[in-house]
Parts: sequence; structure tokens; C-alpha cells
Amino acid sequence: MTGAEATLRVVLADDQALVRAGFRVILSSGEGIEVVGEADDGWEAVDLATRLRADVVLMDVQMPRLDGLEATRRLLGASGPDHPTKVIILTTFDREDYLFEALQAGASGFLLKNASPEHLLESVRIVARGDALLSPEVTRRVIARFSTPSRATPVRRPADLTDREFEVLSLLATGASNAEIAQELFLGETTVKTHVSRVLTKLNLRDRTHAVVFAYENGIVTPGGA
Repeated sequence: MTGAEATLRVVLADDQALVRAGFRVILSSGEGIEVVGEADDGWEAVDLATRLRADVVLMDVQMPRLDGLEATRRLLGASGPDHPTKVIILTTFDREDYLFEALQAGASGFLLKNASPEHLLESVRIVARGDALLSPEVTRRVIARFSTPSRATPVRRPADLTDREFEVLSLLATGASNAEIAQELFLGETTVKTHVSRVLTKLNLRDRTHAVVFAYENGIVTPGGA
């Protein structure tokens, strides 16, 4: 990345100053990433991210005054389409209920605090460009556990999607990458990327992770099935 416009603006939200300091050192070492603010509670995180027009917020779950999950809901509810903020939930707790609630709140990913510095840097870049941070295996496992539409329930197909876009959405929901979708549908990866972008725009979804949530909630795919 080069130029001020390409720099990713990051806000750190954690009630432990030493944790924030460590993350700041790691992120500041990454090219094209700038930590523009730090918050020690959820209220301050929402305020800073909104005022500073953060691209990505690293959000702790357990914070005073307002926890990270509720802060995520409020922040993303106020985030405008001209500058959508992405949230990565950071926690020491590897709990599926936190993960699913974070996705429902609008978070773009979930990362344990013991992640490597390289993984942390790459995670910020991944969510900033609108890709899914969760691995396909984790995404399917968690959503399949908490989202249980009946197989007998008719599929609620979005009326705005073309046949091809619906096929792309269905494959996205299985955790397939652009390359895998391209191979399955005999398309070029650039074409698939365009279809993915259109699906997200038409359904008003923040990223691929939320396309998976949407597909499960609308019966397009079913827990344990394709």
C-alpha cells in the first residue's frame, strides 16, 4: 500500500492498557496500517471509531460500561455506507456463543488474543477488503450449531438475485473460496469476484461472513448440509 488514502485506520478497544500497547506495537509495524485511537470501554470505542472514521476496530468482549458485543451492534448500526467500519472481536475466550453473537452483531471476524503477530496483521487486512476472517470449517461448525432451519422449510430466495448470483451465494455459504466457486461454475475468478460483490451489495451484507449467516437463516443451506 502507498499513500495516505490506502492507510487502514484502526481503533483498539480493550480495558487492559498493556494489551492495547502490545497490539499497537504489532499493528504499527505493519505497512499501510495506522492505530488512530484507543478505548478502554465500549462507549469510548463507539465514539472514537465513529469520530475517527476507523476502517477496522479490534474489539474486546468483556469491557466496563458497555461490552464489546453491544458496542459492535451500536457502532455498526451507526456506520454509514460511505465508510463502513469493520469489527474484529478479540478475546481470550474460545467460546462458540461469543462467536455467533459477534456475527449476529455484525462483526466481520473473531480472533483469539494468542494469535501470532502475523495473523493479527493479516486479519486486519482481510476484513478491511471485505473477505471472511473465519475459516470455512469454523464458520460452518458454529452457524450449523446455532442456526437450525427445518429442511422442510421452503428456501427464501432473494428476489433481486439472478440465477448465477444465487448459485454463487449458495457456494459462498459452504465456505468456498473464489477459486473454488470459479472451478465449480466454470467461470473466471474475476467474474466470480464481480458476482460476489453484487450479491453483497444487493443483499446489503457487509462481507462474505455475513453472506454465510444470511444463507443459513434463509434456508439456502442447512446445518450439516450443502
